[in-house]
Amino acid sequence: MRLDNFLLRTFRDVPKSRVYRIIRSGEVRLNRGRAKPGTRLTEADEIRLPPVRQRDRPGPGRPPDALLKRVERALIAETDDYLVFNKPPGLAVHAGTGLRFGLIEVLRALRPGEFVELVHRLDRQTSGCLLVARSRAALDGLRAALNDVSSSKRYLALVDGRWRHGAVEVDAPLSRDNERSGERMVEVDPRSGRTSLSWFEPKTAFTDATLMSVAIRTGRTHQIRVHAAYKGHPVVGDDKYGANTVATRWRERGLRRMFLHAAELQIDYDGCRLVFEADLPADLQRVLERLDAAE
Repeated sequence: MRLDNFLLRTFRDVPKSRVYRIIRSGEVRLNRGRAKPGTRLTEADEIRLPPVRQRDRPGPGRPPDALLKRVERALIAETDDYLVFNKPPGLAVHAGTGLRFGLIEVLRALRPGEFVELVHRLDRQTSGCLLVARSRAALDGLRAALNDVSSSKRYLALVDGRWRHGAVEVDAPLSRDNERSGERMVEVDPRSGRTSLSWFEPKTAFTDATLMSVAIRTGRTHQIRVHAAYKGHPVVGDDKYGANTVATRWRERGLRRMFLHAAELQIDYDGCRLVFEADLPADLQRVLERLDAAE
C-alpha cells in the first residue's frame, strides 16, 4: 500500500489536503526518515504518526427526497440477484470527501435492511450502466463474471478533434503511482504500468469532434480518459487529462461535464448471457444535436 493511502485510511476524518501536508512537512516519519506520498510500505516498516485532531463524524442523515427519486428513476432492471441503474451524471457511486451521499447510500435508504453492494464503479461525471448486487453470493458471482474475459463493457465518448486513427486497439500500460500538484494522476507507463487495453472505433465525425465507441478489455482507473488523451484526442470536458482551455471551450458550448457514458454491459452469469443497455442522457444528446457533421 502507498503511504498516502495508508494515512488517508488511518485519518479518515482529516481533510485530504491536511494529510498530504503532514507528509510533505516531514511530520510523518517512515523508518525514522522522510518519505514521499507514493512510497510503498512493507510489512516491517515503522511509521511515526503526528498527533492530528480529527473532526467528529456526523451521521449521514436521510438523503433529500429529490435525490431518492432521482435514483429510483434511474433503475432499469431488477431481479432477486441484482439491480441495474443508468447512473445519473454528477452522482458519485458512494459517499466520500465532501459528499454525504452516493448512489449506494441513497439505495440503502430506499431499501433499509436489504443487502445492496456495488459490483463495480463509475466516475462521478460518468453516466450509464451500473450493476448492484442484492446478496453476498450474487456479489461474488457478478464480480467474477465481470472479471471474466467473456465480459464486455462499451462506452460512448466524444473526443476532441477529428479522430485520425480509424478503429484501433490502444495497448498502453497504466500506472497510478504518479502525483501532480498533490493530485493523483494515471499515466501511461510502459515499464511498470499494468496491462490496459481499449478498442476505439469512430461512430460519427463532426467538424471538431468525434463520437467514439470504446470497448475496454481491462478496467483500470480512468482508462478511457488516459488512452484517449494518449492518442491525442482527450475526452471533451475532461479537465484532468485534457487541456483546461479545451474544457472551457466545451463548457461555453453547453457541455457541463465530461462526455463519457457507459452504454452497454454484457456478462455471462448463472448460465445466461446478460446484456444491459443505458440510453444516452439528455444533456449529452443535446450537445451532439448542436454539433455540425463533418463533410
